[in-house]
Amino acid sequence: MNKTARFLSIAAVAAFSAFGAHADEADGSQFALKFDTNRTRAEVAAEAATVAQTRSIEPAGSRVVTYQSTADRAAVRAAAAEAVRTGQIPSGEKISAL
Repeated sequence: MNKTARFLSIAAVAAFSAFGAHADEADGSQFALKFDTNRTRAEVAAEAATVAQTRSIEPAGSRVVTYQSTADRAAVRAAAAEAVRTGQIPSGEKISAL
């Protein structure tokens, strides 16, 4: 019993010491970007003000373009029916063989 307890205590101390040897800062500061700049606070503030003035609050690609058609509804339906009859466009569901 005495040898087993001694072995387990030595193993526990070795495990904790190995864990401490690999420990590092929790915030990951070794990966932080380092910037060295000589711009003044006023220059940065002026640039930020011009960017804010020219920026649109509308997300890119969110505007819907409207289209005003000059075609008659009956003419479009007749053209579609003619295209189906002549086989230019498919009609209904097609079952394709795998």
